[in-house]
Amino acid sequence: MSPRAHLPLRAAVRTSRHRGLTLVELVIAIAIIAAGVTAVLAAYAAVATRSADAMVRQQAVAIAESYLEEISLKAFADPDGVEGETARSGWDDVDDYAGLTDVGVRDQAGAAIASLSAYTVTVAVTATTALTGVPSGSAPRIDVTVTGPQGVQ
Repeated sequence: MSPRAHLPLRAAVRTSRHRGLTLVELVIAIAIIAAGVTAVLAAYAAVATRSADAMVRQQAVAIAESYLEEISLKAFADPDGVEGETARSGWDDVDDYAGLTDVGVRDQAGAAIASLSAYTVTVAVTATTALTGVPSGSAPRIDVTVTGPQGVQ
């Protein structure tokens, strides 16, 4: 028989050892958990920021593709022989777009698109010799640069 077997239940409870956390152990555990939560939240904030940049970058690519398609569908040589059409809706060849800078995206008629006002589009049209056997004046290079909010390109 064990030494405790003859003791009443109340006495057995008093003699058992209770284990718990001291105040120092509790403070250390809280500090470790706080450091871990801080690291996780910092990583989450970095990911959230990058995901917004990716959306802006994707929008800039779509805008650039739209401008490039509009320009490349125009004739490479001026069809009417008149240079310097003033309104964008009257531009009839690729060279008319040279030096275009739109602060805020515009449609083909030149009307502003309000939801894309934070983007700036610049177009450069230059002669190129990149195509073998094609004279440089017959193969223009079209560069469309789109700058989004906070300078994202």
